[in-house]
Amino acid sequence: MALLVIVTVPKNKAQELAKIILKKRLCACVNIIENVKSFFWWNGKIDKEEESLLFIKTKNKVFRQLKKCIKENHPYTVCETIAFNIDKINKEYLKWLEEEINAT
Repeated sequence: MALLVIVTVPKNKAQELAKIILKKRLCACVNIIENVKSFFWWNGKIDKEEESLLFIKTKNKVFRQLKKCIKENHPYTVCETIAFNIDKINKEYLKWLEEEINAT
């Protein structure tokens, strides 16, 4: 099953994290959406950050490794790693995704 994983990250760390994940072949593609304004509860108060949002296209079979890699390379104490199953996907894109994640 294909997955879309979203991760927020400090703007200055987005490309670094994307490259680490790609080099480990834990995904086929990462989109970086910049200038995301995030508002959230932290330490009992509402906080805010300007972040980047990563859209990571991967497969369910490597999600545990991906999640571990993100946690090990993410600067936040609590990092967002949310995955969605992709049940509707272009057949050719899915084939490409599978090939790139399996490449060694």
